[in-house]
Amino acid sequence: MIVDFHTHILPPSFRERRAEIAERDATFAALFTSDDARMATADELIDAMDEDGVDTSVVLGYGWCDQDVARESNDYLLASAERFPGRIVPFCSVHPRWGRAALDEVERCVEAGAAGIGELHPTSQRIALGRDRALAKLMALAAERGLPVVVHGSEPVGHAYAGKGTTHPAELLALIQRFPETTIVCAHWGGGLPFYALMPEVRAALANVYFDSAASPFLYEPGVFGAVAGTAGTEHMLFGSDFPLMRPHRVAKEAIDGLPAKDAAEVLGGNAARLLGLDP
Repeated sequence: MIVDFHTHILPPSFRERRAEIAERDATFAALFTSDDARMATADELIDAMDEDGVDTSVVLGYGWCDQDVARESNDYLLASAERFPGRIVPFCSVHPRWGRAALDEVERCVEAGAAGIGELHPTSQRIALGRDRALAKLMALAAERGLPVVVHGSEPVGHAYAGKGTTHPAELLALIQRFPETTIVCAHWGGGLPFYALMPEVRAALANVYFDSAASPFLYEPGVFGAVAGTAGTEHMLFGSDFPLMRPHRVAKEAIDGLPAKDAAEVLGGNAARLLGLDP
């Protein structure tokens, strides 16, 4: 079973409303101001999954700032999961500082089939992961309902790219240490946080944490799969492509080439299936 844990789809109208939504939402503006920025619909995702041999995809929202944009996006993800049962698993995206409205939106989405929260984009949402009090109730709800929370991560070094942000390993570790009961998925290899698992106190903190490989070939050499396996352990690794930014087969090949077959199977789907309660 192959599970792509990090994909994005958007309502078809967002393509035509690009300028309007960018004015309303800072995260959308950071990612999609350029006409070349890739967007995909549910049908386009399913086509890519069929071509690349992916059984199930987790569809994530972005770190929305505007409540109406968030609700429209969440509704589309939920409706897409209904159209493609078993193929699409929806998460919902909210801003913690909406307070009660954020919690209500999560509850609404969970009742409609959402399996997690995310993606959070702390830079564009202006969330201080280590001290923002608005996070407490959202993370507590996630722990209570057994919802994984996906958080964007970025490298403190290396090249710049749209939406990179400044959510570096230290910020992610501060979040993890604040909320040890909440399952957290650090996107994009957590900006390199797994490499610090060679420090015993960091490794201990990562007990309830996963790292996804979203957009990995744009960020690291293929050896990153073996490197993370050797520090954080394969049980903390999830295959994610970041479709439509990247096709799933490109990232999956690096996992297959870089890990023993048994470990690759766990990273490509086994870990995600257990985390989400999927039937393999």
